[in-house]
Amino acid sequence: MRSILFTFVLLFAAPFAVAQSTEPQKVIAAQIDAFQDDDFDLAFTFASPTIQSIFLSSEQFGNMVVNGYPMVWRPKAVRYLDTPLTNRPRLLITDQQGRLHLLEYDMVQGADGWRINGVQIVPASGA
Repeated sequence: MRSILFTFVLLFAAPFAVAQSTEPQKVIAAQIDAFQDDDFDLAFTFASPTIQSIFLSSEQFGNMVVNGYPMVWRPKAVRYLDTPLTNRPRLLITDQQGRLHLLEYDMVQGADGWRINGVQIVPASGA
């Protein structure tokens, strides 16, 4: 009986977990797409209320991204790394010069869905 229950959980719970884990990635991807179109108004909508209150306008937010996170503004390639169900997804971004950047996103969930609450560049460890 336990093995049947276990199989049931694996078959039906696993797809739910996968669908749940991709929601933050969809928000991140939508923001990166907006950056590539220089649509800072749209990109700003994916930021958390905290981030929006810090930058006050999409123009100020866009300036911060262009100057502080050019690899996010104009990535050459973006790869979402496997992470457990978490609000801190990691991405490996290749910039226009071919350099790799490991970024960790801080995501918060509100009544209207997931929002980006910050991005941290993870320093390279080792060689």
